[in-house]
Amino acid sequence: MTDLEVPVLIVGGGGAGLTASMTLSTLGVDSLLVSALPTTSTLPKAHVLNQRAMEIFTEVGVAPEIYKRSTPAENMQATGWYAGLAGSHEDYGRKLGELEAWGGGYVDPDYVAASPCRTCNLPQIRLEPLLKDHAEKLNPGKLRFNHELIDLTQDADGVTATIRDKDADTTYRVRSQYLIAADGGRTVGKLVGVAMNGPRDLMKMVSVHMTADLSPWATDDHVLIRWLVNPDFGGSFSGVLVPMGPNHWGPASEEWVFHMQYATDDPDAMAEGKILQRMAATLGIPESVPTVHRISTWSLEGVIADKFREGRVFFAGDAAHRHPPTGGLGLTSAIHDVYNLSWKLAAVLAGRAGDALLDTYEAERKPVDQNNIDKSIANAMNHFTIDQALNLSHKKTAEENWAELTPLWHDGPTSADKRHAVNRAIASQTIEFHHHNVEFGYRYDSVAVVDDGSPAYVPLDPVRLYEPSTKPGHPLPHAFVERQGERLPLGALVHGGKFVVLAGVTGHAWIEAANKIAAENDIPLVAATVGVLNADLVDIRFSWMKNREISDSGVVLVRPDRYVAFRSMDGVDDPHAALRAALSQILATELR
Repeated sequence: MTDLEVPVLIVGGGGAGLTASMTLSTLGVDSLLVSALPTTSTLPKAHVLNQRAMEIFTEVGVAPEIYKRSTPAENMQATGWYAGLAGSHEDYGRKLGELEAWGGGYVDPDYVAASPCRTCNLPQIRLEPLLKDHAEKLNPGKLRFNHELIDLTQDADGVTATIRDKDADTTYRVRSQYLIAADGGRTVGKLVGVAMNGPRDLMKMVSVHMTADLSPWATDDHVLIRWLVNPDFGGSFSGVLVPMGPNHWGPASEEWVFHMQYATDDPDAMAEGKILQRMAATLGIPESVPTVHRISTWSLEGVIADKFREGRVFFAGDAAHRHPPTGGLGLTSAIHDVYNLSWKLAAVLAGRAGDALLDTYEAERKPVDQNNIDKSIANAMNHFTIDQALNLSHKKTAEENWAELTPLWHDGPTSADKRHAVNRAIASQTIEFHHHNVEFGYRYDSVAVVDDGSPAYVPLDPVRLYEPSTKPGHPLPHAFVERQGERLPLGALVHGGKFVVLAGVTGHAWIEAANKIAAENDIPLVAATVGVLNADLVDIRFSWMKNREISDSGVVLVRPDRYVAFRSMDGVDDPHAALRAALSQILATELR
């Protein structure tokens, strides 16, 4: 092969790398993706795709196929806790309690009001081939699997990478202006001297991917994740059971993944025979039921890269941060990383922005990713509150543990207190299954956000409650609007990497100024008034009116990643100067 030149080289073909490829393609940026692995993931791994991730996938055009293949909404309304799955005890498999999960299948009014997209569930083993196919359609011939990065050097103008084609056993060089490291931390970080730090080996987990008919025992159609609190084995983390489809979901799922916790130094976690024995005993089902496809061992950790940028190299996804899967924040964080980065790379490559804009990638994403790490660890640890409420213990006999559960289902003098204790413990799991302000309402603070001097945001609940706001640094509040009889979400106006200027019904001067600045500086931009009457966009459900926080003469400027970057509550004497100053700060360049 001859040497290649490309604006952006993407190293890694997982969720982060494939999303980067798709996003850059939709922004008109040429890229090449190389992956040392021969295929996409062969492990089920992550499976929850939150609302903001699905908004991104909608923008790049792959969301319809994901929704088609994923868990139906009615099969992912809740998560449940059970006294094991099956066994000889009369109360085996009985439900301890359940909790709505991530919007309850898109029926929670807060989730419906937040986004036109519902939370989705599709295991990575099934998701990544869809992403790969779509990325190849957008960027034909520019995705190369089994091509391994073996070296790179940087200079003032770009990155030179040496790639080995493992099939042909040949090497070639790629010259790029920027490189996105989405390789899970395997290679790039070591080559450029960026390390990952944080707590490691918090727990050792074993995952068994299997085909099994569990419908006789897993009978709740609406429950997605089953936490098996097995009294015979001491309580929580006896096992976590997750359906994998692929053609049916709920109890009818053909495939499942079963997760088990081990001590970090337990040698049994590496012994396949002992793992399968424990799984059969814990589940209480005949050993002939499951057909095992893959057993994987992994450690819970909470690590983050020292830097998200080193020269012209940017780190994203597992190459930038790794944390427990509790809460479904890993893959979605990776998707959000590259979405934040891609529009900035596009702006700099097009000459519309200065290099300093790229520094805001770390400034914005690293605090969010660190918060996601902290919350994921807290989510994992919080599951032990179930044991505490039930008063289960590994030190007790199976009979003693079962006796602790009896008051839940059979009335007695301690039943009311026990039931409410369990109720409270399960309600505390909303930090994982209703963490709407963490997964959707996260905010950015950098020079690419123009502070409007309004009071600091003080959340009603920093984890559970997303509060829509147009305060700079917040995500654009969702609202359906109509134009020429067509209904669309306001957020869709950014598609294709556009800035969006939204003014009140008397804010025409803002619109004129925005269009003039866009034309003079070649900035992709959409400007419109929004209101009920006499507006370019009709606020048909009055959602914008409820959340806009500006007057009829005010304005909101939205970045291409749907984040509010500038706001004026009212009109100003010189809207052209105000918008030009704001965009100049955001883009780190002096506009005309």
